[in-house]
Amino acid sequence: HPRVLGLAEFMNFPGVFHKVDGVLDKLAAFDGRHIDGHAPLVSGKELNAYLSCGIRNCHETTSAAEAMEKLRKGMQVLIRDGSVSKDVHALAEVIKPETSPFLGFCTDDRNPLDIAEEGHMDHLIRSAIRLGAPVAHVYRAATWSAARGFRLYDRGLVAPGHRADLVLLDDLEDCAVNRVIRNGRIVGPHSFDGRPAVTPVGLDSVKLEPVAEEDFTVPAGGSVQSVIGLEPGKILTEHRRIEVPVVGGRMVADPSRDLLKICVFARHGSNRNIGRGFVQGFGFAEGALASSVGHDSHNICVVGAGDADMRIAVNRLIELQGGFVAVRNGQVVGELALPLAGLMSLEPFETVEVKLRSLRAAVRAMGCPLAEPFLQLAFLPLPVIPHLKITDRGMVDVDRFELIAA
Repeated sequence: HPRVLGLAEFMNFPGVFHKVDGVLDKLAAFDGRHIDGHAPLVSGKELNAYLSCGIRNCHETTSAAEAMEKLRKGMQVLIRDGSVSKDVHALAEVIKPETSPFLGFCTDDRNPLDIAEEGHMDHLIRSAIRLGAPVAHVYRAATWSAARGFRLYDRGLVAPGHRADLVLLDDLEDCAVNRVIRNGRIVGPHSFDGRPAVTPVGLDSVKLEPVAEEDFTVPAGGSVQSVIGLEPGKILTEHRRIEVPVVGGRMVADPSRDLLKICVFARHGSNRNIGRGFVQGFGFAEGALASSVGHDSHNICVVGAGDADMRIAVNRLIELQGGFVAVRNGQVVGELALPLAGLMSLEPFETVEVKLRSLRAAVRAMGCPLAEPFLQLAFLPLPVIPHLKITDRGMVDVDRFELIAA
């Protein structure tokens, strides 16, 4: 299609190293065109192999040393600051005159509430400047370098022959936006007059039947189990080996050690898979959180201190046809419906903002210390982010690229 720039976010880097046929077929189909990357902690010869396949950038870089190796090898580094992964603090020092042509910024899962309170790309620019990065080179990375990286050669400069897509600022260091011009025309409410309504698609996407408490049962195994360890502010997780208590022949959560149960239910109707495991880092002693946003398969993921509340959370999510749900003591204490494919609201931004504030307050009242618990939860079923994840097929050792035996 003429509007296709290239292949977006090639996440399966283990599949590249293992030379999986389907993986290599996708890369071959876009040979010579732009291919977005995804290479967390990939370095050395593995990074060389990944780059040799024509992959051009990475937004999963979390340290200055990792960024510099990628830059030296010709990879564009997109500095990310989303609602969970906040990498500007670690990478601002990388922004220099000699590196800024090969950098860019991205958000990658930024909560609408964060956009309302802090901003979007303007927030990243402000943050980098406040951390001491040179102003001109921050703006170069955010404009010209980003455009060049995606082969959009008609924008990124205020110059003859370029698109008149401009942002006018009152203050450079604070990135205080005065007005926006697109295609030479000032953007305002009038710009959207007459815009046709889009008919919602992807409704009724949650095909899961109501669940029972026994669906959450984890039979007793060895005393020491693999447990996902959250790292606040990161989507990287630790692979911990922890003793899990057993009651009545079943492994159970232990909130006193911040050890909660986590389950993933297949919700697309093709099977009834259920993945079960344990996680540390959510911090609440009672209740459950459930979400239909779970990258990239977007099954239903639920974490909780007890099976009863987990069941209520999942079943309420089925009734909503997707979204976020918080349950405490058998009662739904907060929710946000996302009925469009289980991923998006049909409400305007202002309504979503109000509901997100209410949901955030409810989860904090449960004792969860995470700034964005639902987005943190959304990355746990993503088995291409080191080191330990969970899918509807069970726990996944990402480093070994294999399922862990139940």
